[in-house]
Amino acid sequence: MPEPLVNPHDRFFKDLFSRQETAQDFLRHYLPAELAALLDLSALQISKDSFIDPDLQEHFSDLLYKVGLQGGQETYIYVLFEHKSYPDRLIALQLLRYMVRIWEQSLKQQRPLLPIVPLVIYHGQKKWRVALEFSALFELPAAMKAYVPAYQYWLCDLSRYSDEQIKGQVILQVGLRLLKYIWQDDVEERLGDILGLLRELSERRTAIEYLETVLRYIAGGTDKVSEEGLKQVVVELFSEGEKLMPTLVEQWVEQGRIEGLEQGLEQGLEQGLEQGLEQGLEQGRETALTVLRRFLNHRFGTTLDHFDPDFEPLDLAAITKLSDAAFEVNTLAEFKVVLTELKVERQVERDGEAKE
Repeated sequence: MPEPLVNPHDRFFKDLFSRQETAQDFLRHYLPAELAALLDLSALQISKDSFIDPDLQEHFSDLLYKVGLQGGQETYIYVLFEHKSYPDRLIALQLLRYMVRIWEQSLKQQRPLLPIVPLVIYHGQKKWRVALEFSALFELPAAMKAYVPAYQYWLCDLSRYSDEQIKGQVILQVGLRLLKYIWQDDVEERLGDILGLLRELSERRTAIEYLETVLRYIAGGTDKVSEEGLKQVVVELFSEGEKLMPTLVEQWVEQGRIEGLEQGLEQGLEQGLEQGLEQGLEQGRETALTVLRRFLNHRFGTTLDHFDPDFEPLDLAAITKLSDAAFEVNTLAEFKVVLTELKVERQVERDGEAKE
């Protein structure tokens, strides 16, 4: 079954920066040089706790790293990822709130308080013009400045890095470039150069596994890449590309269901909920059918209209089951068995409705 759709930027960020080697690589290259020189990244630990307010999870993701210092001490590095298309002017206040929560958690667990380095990763479309200092939120006379918390966060604004300035190992470079360009109109044109970096990985299996993660992010994170455009890039770059495309198609199927329902519900607010929902279900069904036809054509060589007479009586729920079956079966004959069973179930339901 497809995974439930969650914020694709959140999921991709967590996948990328929860890799220990990638996290070490990022901190080594993107923290200020004088700070990076103090760190012993060899024993970096990644916390699974999140300190984001529930009502802000749509816009932010976070990770907490515990790292050693060269003198034997330890520190935390708190990474806040903003996946809105514009910067938040109150981010310094939010960061301070989350830092206090981290310290409170340490006290509850009877652990010593450790210093925290707050780091913001931003990949929005607008330039970051928000001050880095917490004190900039206040207009204060000089005599009061001593009573306001004094700290600043480190900003990694990906839009300010050229491709040549994006350093690190292959997985980190691919991830950061995708985050940088995901909102831009020319992202599809850049995919060849970005994904082509994966061919430099010495372990082929790692490259293919990460490519699948990347495909899911592209499919869910932008509407500026066409299915055919992405397919062409993947097939040209990787011999396994044909096998990986179901990952992409699966995402489009799920998106089609959700988008159709959302559009129908939105119309329902204006035209009446029942009518809008009915239209949304139909639109979702048609979108799912379109992708299913293409996938069957791609996998089994059927014509796009081959099963249309069989699909006609099936509703969105049945098409959903067929979409799942299309990924799971090994032969077209097995798919036909599932299709026949669904048609029989639908006919039984109709007969029951007619009797009532």
